[in-house]
Amino acid sequence: MAGIFHLKGTVKHYDWGGTSFIPELLDQPNETHKPFAEYWMGIHPQGISTIDIPDGGCRPLTQWTENLSYLLKVLDVKDMLSIQVHPSKKEAEKGFAAENVAGVPLDSPNRNYKDDNHKPELMLALSDFWLLHGFKPVEELLDTLIHISELQDLLPIFNTQGYAALYRHIMEMPQEEVNGILKPLVQKIVPLYNQGKLKKGEEDYWAAKAAITFDKGENIDRGIFSVYLFNIVHLKKGEAIFQDAGVPHAYLEGQNVEIMANSDNVLRGGLTSKHIDVQELLTHTKCEATWPDILEGVTVGKEKLYKTPAPDFELSSFELDKGESIGLNPVSTEILLLLNGELHVNAADNEPVILKRGKVSAVLLPGQAVTLRADGHCLVFRAKTPIPISG
Repeated sequence: MAGIFHLKGTVKHYDWGGTSFIPELLDQPNETHKPFAEYWMGIHPQGISTIDIPDGGCRPLTQWTENLSYLLKVLDVKDMLSIQVHPSKKEAEKGFAAENVAGVPLDSPNRNYKDDNHKPELMLALSDFWLLHGFKPVEELLDTLIHISELQDLLPIFNTQGYAALYRHIMEMPQEEVNGILKPLVQKIVPLYNQGKLKKGEEDYWAAKAAITFDKGENIDRGIFSVYLFNIVHLKKGEAIFQDAGVPHAYLEGQNVEIMANSDNVLRGGLTSKHIDVQELLTHTKCEATWPDILEGVTVGKEKLYKTPAPDFELSSFELDKGESIGLNPVSTEILLLLNGELHVNAADNEPVILKRGKVSAVLLPGQAVTLRADGHCLVFRAKTPIPISG
């Protein structure tokens, strides 16, 4: 059986997506400027990839592997995503089973758990990328609550009861009180945003953008509080960050490659029109100081490996100039993603698979040595399941 195939993923047209980055990658026209938010590569039930077979047909990837532990994505974030956390494996199993027993349809907009898996995730920036990630350390959060006059009434709660009480307070606060606190703040910062007077490293910039993006008339989205409570992280191209269960986060702007456990479980906390289950969110959120750990990758041969504690996935990247090659020996099902150039993927007794614009991904089945040869400068990402080290 052939060991290499072209892989065709699934596009997700969420309304926060950009209109050019993913269409250009996939060589798809987009004259109507439809949002192309995510490109999924994997076997999640909501986006099963297909593979091209030698007779010219295609088959679902699930015919070759039913246990792919990861989901690989490309994201183009034009507008801010919802503030969210992901459950642990144990809690996902429990929540998924409970909603099944309760008869909540899998496609219900009020469903919290789409599957029974956890969703640790690693994102690697393909451009300047901005995100919210975890609660600010104590001193930084105190400084924010002291100097943003509209938020000063939250200071005693944080001083006396800490992170969890503060977050519960803002998430359970009556909407009228949310409006009373945030409306004066929004009225102050939105004109500054529109005049180009705010910078992306400032909370006011993203709070103003959120207020405009998620304008709900008289009611202000309470997710704006979190813009001030969480760390604003700026990743440069090639830098990455890992987000484990319970870490609150939100993507703000930019393009990235993302790999995660094979799951779509998301508990939302604001900046969204989708379902928010406050009690479920609070149960799973790590309300603690967070110091963002920016990963630059560890070079192993020609590969740059982005190490995480997740047992479900491993992501590496490598760059090859024209004529350069690299050999791989897959011991698990792997996915290759090409961002630029042309890459020839060869295995013994197989027709080569050529990756280029429009056909940017391939699946490598285990047990067959593969050689990658660049025709032009290539940037390649390699996704696989790490092999446990016996001891």
